[in-house]
Amino acid sequence: MTKDFTVAIVGGGMCGLACAVALSRSGICVDIFEASSKFEEIGAGVGLGPNALRALKGLGLYETILSHSKAPGPGHREFLFLSGMDESKVVYDYPPTSPDDLGLAIYRPVFLDAVVGLLDPSTVHFNKRCVSITSTETDTVISFTDGTKHKADMVIGADGIRSVTRNYVVGEDVQKHMVFTNTIAYRGLISLEDLKAAGLQTELSTRPIVFAGLNKHFVIFPIHGDKRINVVVFVSKSDIPPQPPLSSPWVTATSDRELQDHFKEWCRDARIIVDHMGACSKWFIHALNPPLGSYSRGRVVLVGDAAHAMGPHLGAGVGQGFEDVFLLCELLKNDKVTKSNIEDALQAYSEVRSPHANWVLERTNQALRVYASYQPGMEEEKAKKLANQWDPIWHHDLDADINRAIEMVSKHVQVC
Repeated sequence: MTKDFTVAIVGGGMCGLACAVALSRSGICVDIFEASSKFEEIGAGVGLGPNALRALKGLGLYETILSHSKAPGPGHREFLFLSGMDESKVVYDYPPTSPDDLGLAIYRPVFLDAVVGLLDPSTVHFNKRCVSITSTETDTVISFTDGTKHKADMVIGADGIRSVTRNYVVGEDVQKHMVFTNTIAYRGLISLEDLKAAGLQTELSTRPIVFAGLNKHFVIFPIHGDKRINVVVFVSKSDIPPQPPLSSPWVTATSDRELQDHFKEWCRDARIIVDHMGACSKWFIHALNPPLGSYSRGRVVLVGDAAHAMGPHLGAGVGQGFEDVFLLCELLKNDKVTKSNIEDALQAYSEVRSPHANWVLERTNQALRVYASYQPGMEEEKAKKLANQWDPIWHHDLDADINRAIEMVSKHVQVC
């Protein structure tokens, strides 16, 4: 079945590409516009929880991504929390809640390589940086820095935390929704063999690990199909309110010494990991705060970080983006959605999706506060706060959300 409307996607990251493939497979005419000269993802590994994998299965992308990851299959995602200052004392061992609570950790470029091959090259447009979006009674128009324009029946903003599409949806100073979280992340990939040779005792190859300490923590997980582990080291100032977005670069290089100085008093295994980070990248973590009241306006809609950019402290941001994409694609391909009621469909998407995704954003902020306030002797208190931290994220009933959104559109069609 071929739909009677066209879609333009702004942004060629993980969510934008997943959306483009799923919609084109459903008979929807899609064009994707990427600001760079090629598809590329900055960053290292990304952890996909059970909910993210369910969304990818629904989008028909899971098997392709799994085969490109070279992983034998998904693994358990239960986190083990250790003290970074008290010789790796167990703070909390997140219990398995279901045999289906499996996830996948992959290198971001591997994901892109898997999905790009599923796209029709003629629908991809590089060096197209969006500067504004305008609407008429019949079209939505995207303007680019090169002076060109593109008309479509609807626009999907998948253009990340610095989203230009969001400016149109919010309809006000978008800066008031974006903050610097006073957290810096140092990201790197480290050889497991090198760590073991240096005397590391903690087992890092089987499950995600968090080393926690006052205003500092590590998140570590193995990359499937790789002999390296993904390490993100966070340094926070949790006693300072979020600040306006930084005018300086959000990603810079750093020296070995800068990171080592932060962890001189930490346990031996933590110091070994830091010593092997090398000259890693330094990220100034920004997020949306307060969350957006709506993810759509007219015939323009937001997905992923454009809608709900959050910190990485629960490893939930990408999964929420895939849930956005799956719900939106299921809605748009439904036979009740046509060019005449696109706005109703996008409003239904926003009303159904935004409460849960915004809740995950807020829960991510809460997780940072829990990690960053840990000190030795607080194990029992922190265990209570960490218990069930991921359950409402991993087990959210997205199918029920999809059915509710479709029902909302159906009722509106009946009224009309």
